[in-house]
Amino acid sequence: MKRVRTTATAVIAAAALLLAGCGGSDGESDSKTFEFWSFANINQKADVDVYTKAHPDVRVKLTEVGSTTETAQALTAALAGGKVPDLVLIQADDLPKFMQSPDNFVDLTTLGANDIKGNYLDWVMAQSTTKDGKIIGVPTDVGGLAVAYRTDLFKAAGLPTDRDEVAKLWTTWDEFINVGKQYVQKTGKPFVDNTPTSVFFQAVNQGSQRYYSADRKLDYDNEQVKAAFDVTLKAFDAGISAKQGSFSSGWTAAMKKGDYAVVCSPSWMLSQMKTNAPETNGKWDIATIPGGSGNWGGSFLAIPKRAKNAKAAWNYISEMQSPKGQLDHFLMQGSLPTTPSVYTDPQLVGKTDPFFSNAPIGKIYTQSVLGIKPFYFGPQDGPIGTEFLNTLTSVEQGKVNPANAWNTALTNVKNAVRE
Repeated sequence: MKRVRTTATAVIAAAALLLAGCGGSDGESDSKTFEFWSFANINQKADVDVYTKAHPDVRVKLTEVGSTTETAQALTAALAGGKVPDLVLIQADDLPKFMQSPDNFVDLTTLGANDIKGNYLDWVMAQSTTKDGKIIGVPTDVGGLAVAYRTDLFKAAGLPTDRDEVAKLWTTWDEFINVGKQYVQKTGKPFVDNTPTSVFFQAVNQGSQRYYSADRKLDYDNEQVKAAFDVTLKAFDAGISAKQGSFSSGWTAAMKKGDYAVVCSPSWMLSQMKTNAPETNGKWDIATIPGGSGNWGGSFLAIPKRAKNAKAAWNYISEMQSPKGQLDHFLMQGSLPTTPSVYTDPQLVGKTDPFFSNAPIGKIYTQSVLGIKPFYFGPQDGPIGTEFLNTLTSVEQGKVNPANAWNTALTNVKNAVRE
């Protein structure tokens, strides 16, 4: 899911939920009723409507708390002594913090998770499984990587527009940068929206290690992170960036005007592009990401330990996150399934998106996650990634000298994780 900055809104949201008593079930113990906390703006209501239509005797009290960060903040406050929901959606980057205290959650193996864990990608399921085999959450989606590009702008620059031919242009990030140089030379306009998100945060999610070693120890000063950082500086130095921070008002405005031609887009970002720039309908296409694979994002459903109606919440998880449930959700809303058994389903393979020139988004994005080399997600992954991104953003804004950027980032990360 989309990264957002933590603000005072998170604290307000948490307090409001606790004061309103939204986290229990308002004193009810009816096994057919459960409280569900979700993120805002991802339309979980559609899933709830599907479920309650199939089960008219079930009542789901859905609270869209706010951003992913605000939802995690509210959950943290609730676990500390407030009323908890029966079911909560947790972003993948926030999950490691909660995995440090697994006793705050129901071990889903006690409800039947062992019977279904084989339905999901192993490396995703591993994120919500403790060393002693407890399962804290069931994955709802993943964020495979690809590149969205403007076919009309590519044509004007003399570049190929066919998605397979475009993918051949940039099998590596160095080739991607070279294509960007060609585009800028031909058009005099920026090529990519920005380098911190579209280059660094894609490249850093493609290796076999991110900020922790395989034995779960902090190790953010490693060759793979440094390589992703360096190629981002190289892209910035090449002058191909529009310097529009992802999800900002400037990013949206520039997208509408065609001020850049490329956005490196996790699968979940496609819906945001359609919402933010509807007038560009049909002008985009999707090509394979440099490096061929990777993942950014995903979420998990978990049940807090003090939930009043854990069984009702589990029934929802087991049905809505089944392979069929995840396939249906993808076809309806575009969230990429974590259940590889549906990756060859004709409905998924044949799924195209007219906004993106009828690109076969199901095929492109599932191929991206199938090629992943799994790495360990640790409790400090979120803060570490934020500091690397913030430093690279400062480089784009002219606030940090590129020559000093790596050491600056390491200092900022060290302060953030309080080593």
